[in-house]
Amino acid sequence: MTDLLFHLPFRYEDRRAISSIAEVLSGPGAGFVGVVGRIEQLSSVFVRKRGLSLVRGVVRDDSGELPVVWFNRPFLPKQIAPDALYLLWGGLQPARASKSEGKREKGAEAPALQLLNPTCERAESAIHGARIAPIYPTIAEFSTVVLRRLLDAALDRLDLAAIPEHLPEALRTRHDLPPIGAALHYLHRPPDDADPRELAARRTPAQLRLIYGELLDFQLEIARFRALATRSPRLHRYRIDEKVRAAARAILPFRLTSAQKRALGEIATDLKGPHPMLRLLQGDVGSGKTIVAALSLAIAAENGLQGAFMAPTELLAEQHFASLDRLLGGRYRIGLLTASAPDPAARREALARGEIQIAVGTHALIQEGIRFARLGLAVVDEQHRFGVAQRRLLQAKGERPDLLVMTATPIPRSLTLALYGDLDLSVLDELPPGRSPIATEVVSAARRRGVYARLGADLAAGARAYVVFPLIEESEEVDAGSVAELGALIRDQFPDVPSAALHGRLPAAEREAILRSFAAGTIRLLVATTVIEVGIDVPEASWMVIESAERFGLAQLHQLRGRVGRGSAPSRCVAIHGRLSEEGRRRLEVFAETADGFRIAEADLAIRGPGELLGNRQSGVPLFRVADLLADEEWLARAREDAHELLARWDDPELAALRARIEARVRRRAGALDAG
Repeated sequence: MTDLLFHLPFRYEDRRAISSIAEVLSGPGAGFVGVVGRIEQLSSVFVRKRGLSLVRGVVRDDSGELPVVWFNRPFLPKQIAPDALYLLWGGLQPARASKSEGKREKGAEAPALQLLNPTCERAESAIHGARIAPIYPTIAEFSTVVLRRLLDAALDRLDLAAIPEHLPEALRTRHDLPPIGAALHYLHRPPDDADPRELAARRTPAQLRLIYGELLDFQLEIARFRALATRSPRLHRYRIDEKVRAAARAILPFRLTSAQKRALGEIATDLKGPHPMLRLLQGDVGSGKTIVAALSLAIAAENGLQGAFMAPTELLAEQHFASLDRLLGGRYRIGLLTASAPDPAARREALARGEIQIAVGTHALIQEGIRFARLGLAVVDEQHRFGVAQRRLLQAKGERPDLLVMTATPIPRSLTLALYGDLDLSVLDELPPGRSPIATEVVSAARRRGVYARLGADLAAGARAYVVFPLIEESEEVDAGSVAELGALIRDQFPDVPSAALHGRLPAAEREAILRSFAAGTIRLLVATTVIEVGIDVPEASWMVIESAERFGLAQLHQLRGRVGRGSAPSRCVAIHGRLSEEGRRRLEVFAETADGFRIAEADLAIRGPGELLGNRQSGVPLFRVADLLADEEWLARAREDAHELLARWDDPELAALRARIEARVRRRAGALDAG
């Protein structure tokens, strides 16, 4: 029964107005109306061609009568009492003329109106009309009408005041929120004086009680989950003295930005503490996260500890390995562990003996046969592509190792609190100096020829360019360009420009060779899939053409644009699109308007919602019943503040019910992750 009570309406319809039939007939002639009257002249017929039954009749009151038609309700004539008053609520439409009546002549009277498939109930006990009616999401074969009937019956039988209230009274008073039982009663049976606009905006006290309760529960849960993860001191210790600082200075190829220094200082403070670090390093495209991660791994290596760097794809792992090898390879032993890396057995043994100080890899790093001699620091790149359980598996490779999670996908603050509430946050909000602005254009496929004419002129002058497609090969199911077909034509268009095709099906050695050649300038036109989305750093690349841009998400478009503008030369990104949906048009408009990754992230969340934005659901990511991470960010912040206050007195007897509820959820969460 509790599950039924928490099956909440997703919208409401204001059905309070009841009209006389005369008012209906003299009104605008279409729309939804409610009338009360006696039902007469009922007849039932089966329409064989359409496979449905029709029940026809009229509803009559003192002012007139109105034809009514119901679909697939053959039982209705037997249920109607001739002398009873019925409330009908439904759509009013002009009645269709029958074939025998022919077409209506010009100047003839307008067709009669009829009420189509209305709800029909005794007026004295109506629950579907003459009220603000809750509209429920359907469950299997249960329609919203059936659910409304079930929930209305439940409200009559149950004492909702007896539902346990876990929210402390002081918090409800602070935020002017009703008890949970009263909130549920209001949402299933809104009073006649309720404001439909406030209900639609989800801002009634009853709705806010459920929104705030969900968000507070979640903030407490992730805080307690974090407390479990850090409750025991780690076994290893870090020293960050002049010797370590000198090693870091020797590694650095350039001066750090203020944001990088701040983030590294926060990481160093965590590492010097007694408990494992749990930190998210978030930065826009090109903000320099890799050097911060490299210096963090160097600190671990200088302290005799191993580091692990886990990336979501082999190509990205290979690229990070190449970058870390350039930065750290002269000082530390670095190994690549992926499914296709050569001599995997020897590499696993070297890792287990501690001979590999920094391991770079994919999911291969968390496989059962992988052992570290002394794992101190785990770095997870592009965390949104991993599940929470996967990062836990990596942590399980050591004795409470420190964790640094990185993402180049800007995440709105509200989503950061939900996704990574168990992590401390460092933000790189500053780009390294010397970056050139990127001129962004969005054009239709009809203007493709002009785009490539301009690209050809710049290629002839020595430029380097990417052309990106959503597909490797043409597909009958997807209307989009591909590397194999349109990409080959584009390469043929520039026969004097050294070019190559790059995609995930190529062997790892060939991919690496192509990227090295592009970085060196012996290849100047790279036709690729989204394998170049992250991790590619070629300052000389100044052109990015994105074909079939409507097939890409907003954050992905932004990531692709970030492959250029990394040097001092003026850079350009042109998104070429085919037929656009309304959502696709909005995405490309935002993409053209701003290069601010955090504004783009907010817009992406607004357009697609958190479920779409996150892709496959991660373990531990909440599915809220009523809360909305974008619309309810203010209440998320309140819940976060209140959670900190409650946790400071977590053993208070007044919090016993709330504490039991949250601790049970934390145990289930931890058990699910350990099992996963």
